[in-house]
Amino acid sequence: MDQNTDDIRRKRRADRELDAMDRKLLGVLVEDATTSYAELGERVGLSPPAAHERVKRLRRSGAIRRVAALVDPEAVGKTLLAFVHVDTTGWGKTPALLAIEQHPEVEEIHSVAGDTCMLLKVRTESTHALEGLLARLYDTPGVKATRSYVVLSTYLERPVQPGTTSEWPTLVKGQEQGVAHQD
Repeated sequence: MDQNTDDIRRKRRADRELDAMDRKLLGVLVEDATTSYAELGERVGLSPPAAHERVKRLRRSGAIRRVAALVDPEAVGKTLLAFVHVDTTGWGKTPALLAIEQHPEVEEIHSVAGDTCMLLKVRTESTHALEGLLARLYDTPGVKATRSYVVLSTYLERPVQPGTTSEWPTLVKGQEQGVAHQD
């Protein structure tokens, strides 16, 4: 299939690299985006006007895409969280399949490598609603199969974090991480 899909959700690159202060600011804002510039500056060691200017620059560069409220799923009656693998004939990210975003139950759509084409994160009010969403997927041209994974418990769910791990542990041949191999 020779279909160009590059214009679907093109990502914007930041104008400059984030420095340590940008990451500190973002770390505070990820916790609470309503933090005042005075408190933000105090927490990262900047004056309020300097914090404000940095945040404006982060918005202009696209590092801060938008500010949104994190809604409690129970408050809106969407307590069933599931991940749905979607198998398609051909390339997965077709406009017909991406139109599934019209349903507010669909929180994320990812094109993935591996044994499936697309991965959806969905949140519904019941198994009946999940079944309806799956039926809608099967009505989409090119969808040949789905596999759903219903979440029983969530231990960590958070937005993108600005920090990075500076050093990953290396595995020594014959040893698993944290466990010494004995002969």
